[in-house]
Amino acid sequence: MTSPVGNRRRQRSTRLLVAVALLTLAALAVAGTAVTGSWLLVTVAAAGSVVLGAAALKIAHTELIATRHDAARDRAGQARAYADLTEVRTAENVEFAADMTGKLAKRDATISRLEKRLGDAASELADARQELADAHDQAAEAQRVAERLSERLTDAEERAGQAVVRVAELEAELDVLQAEWQLMESRTRGSARKAV
Repeated sequence: MTSPVGNRRRQRSTRLLVAVALLTLAALAVAGTAVTGSWLLVTVAAAGSVVLGAAALKIAHTELIATRHDAARDRAGQARAYADLTEVRTAENVEFAADMTGKLAKRDATISRLEKRLGDAASELADARQELADAHDQAAEAQRVAERLSERLTDAEERAGQAVVRVAELEAELDVLQAEWQLMESRTRGSARKAV
């Protein structure tokens, strides 16, 4: 129990001091009369001691009740202080919980947004890979076509070279045939002139 001024040890009450004094007085009275040896004085002292003891008991009881009331008031004050503190802490906890809930909601929204972006990026990556594969296939097909065309070009150049040679041969043969023809024609004219 604490006193209102914050002392950890309670001072002795005046009531308790009076009660102790009454009991001491009763004990001294009985002891003093016992020494005298008078039975009447001892009986009166004993009766007085009982009355003084009862008075001391009543005073101690009153002090005990007052102490309990003071302690109950202290506990009630502490309970009110704790209730106020609990109310403040509860409000702080509610505010903290609301703040954390808001932060968690923002974090969840950010995570959802990033997951969506990641999904979109994965989809774009898959599309890009497909386009790359298609372009690779097209490039491979174009390479095959180019190789076929190159082979055909080589064949065509070879045939053209052979054709040029053949044309040259044919032109040479034509020249020979024309020369022969002219020779024959001139002989035929010469023979026709001789015959005329």
